[in-house]
Amino acid sequence: MVVPAEAAGTVTIGSRQVPRVGYGLGSLTRAASADAQAYGAGVDLLRHAFELGVTFFDTAQFYGAGLANRLLADAFADRRGEVLYASKVGARPLTSGPVPMTAAQKPRELRESVEDNLRTLRTDHLDLVYLRRMDMLPGLIVEGDQQVSLDDQLAELIALRDAGTISAIGLSHVTVDQFTSALPARVAAVSNIHNLLRRDDEVLLDVAEAHGIVWSPYFPLGGGGYAALPKVTEEPAVVAAAERLGATTTQVGLAWLLARSPLSLVISGTSSPGHLEENVGSAAVRLPRDLRHQLDGVGND
Repeated sequence: MVVPAEAAGTVTIGSRQVPRVGYGLGSLTRAASADAQAYGAGVDLLRHAFELGVTFFDTAQFYGAGLANRLLADAFADRRGEVLYASKVGARPLTSGPVPMTAAQKPRELRESVEDNLRTLRTDHLDLVYLRRMDMLPGLIVEGDQQVSLDDQLAELIALRDAGTISAIGLSHVTVDQFTSALPARVAAVSNIHNLLRRDDEVLLDVAEAHGIVWSPYFPLGGGGYAALPKVTEEPAVVAAAERLGATTTQVGLAWLLARSPLSLVISGTSSPGHLEENVGSAAVRLPRDLRHQLDGVGND
């Protein structure tokens, strides 16, 4: 049975309600870059996600140097108003080097990144824009003139919001202090690394929840390339829980995140139709109290 994304309920971002199971474009972008056939399959997969009830799509101009955005534009050109595009600024793509992006933290660069997103998404506005900071590990650490005041960055995004170019402001890869200081900017969502086995930002989640702000963690199942995180799906307690519930380990890992807070929004991505349906199926997985307690005991002990 195919489970609709809205089975886990919804969260509100700006004036929009979206199911709590979304979709991240990272892995699909890598797969779709192979050739024209793979690209077409990627567009089809995004449309299938929409058929399953997914309306929140997490992207970035620096994913494949605009490829992720082009996939979305081709998939939803005729139903733009029915989907929510969440993109990120603070980096720009590189076509060579050890990592495919570099810092672009200056306010002027943030505005240029928004404009690039608008162009490749073929839209006149972005529903949510995350400011992706780069002043803590894991990932790139900014140096020199890329060390920019958070207040100056927020001022630029607020101006874009006031102009209607973006609808809501989010933060990504931030500390509790940075998040708290940004609250007057009316932050709508925050995205840090968070999963069953990596809970360094539990306090940040609690603060976000206290202020009614959506929590949309990245690397929700671990792994995560540059971050080299342990995989949630290989954790023995998750394997045992999946066997007990008749679910998959992926579904248990995502269900734990959904159960952690009513404001959690998962954005696990894939290039496989079967895996997509598995991810969306996590919306229907309910963790009994004793099982939830056992899983809560795993991780940062």
